Amino acid sequence: MKQNAIFHETNIGPLTITAENDHIIGIDFGVISPANHVNIPVIHEAFRQLSEYFTGKRKIFNLPLNLSGTNFQKSAWEALLKIPYGQTITYGDIARMMCKRKAYRAVGMACHGNPISIVIPCHRIIGARGNLTGYGGGIDIKAWLLELEAKHTHGLQI
Repeated sequence: MKQNAIFHETNIGPLTITAENDHIIGIDFGVISPANHVNIPVIHEAFRQLSEYFTGKRKIFNLPLNLSGTNFQKSAWEALLKIPYGQTITYGDIARMMCKRKAYRAVGMACHGNPISIVIPCHRIIGARGNLTGYGGGIDIKAWLLELEAKHTHGLQI
């Protein structure tokens, strides 16, 4: 299986987008050494959609994803994809959505292992007391993403 990765500079710094067999398998903060640097349409499409997201023009991503993780992680990431743009929920809310009420810490670990940042919106997860919790890109970027979404959601404030 051939992996290809390209990094792009964005409003929040560089993002590395990795694809395998025409599916996105990773969106990481920073510059990750690419396995191969070639012209891959799905990577360019991901960057185009992210650019639209950063300007408030895109609220839903439409990308072919290939998630690699445990069954629990994949279930958690699928649940994250159901969080509407501009809204936040807690780790406990995700655990309840998965019918695993007491698994909120495991949900937190799944978020920590999220391979496709922003598209799988773990930035929309907040602590039980409404506080911003850890994020792979850092709390400042998490706050920036939530503010971006709030600004482009009709009157919603986060």
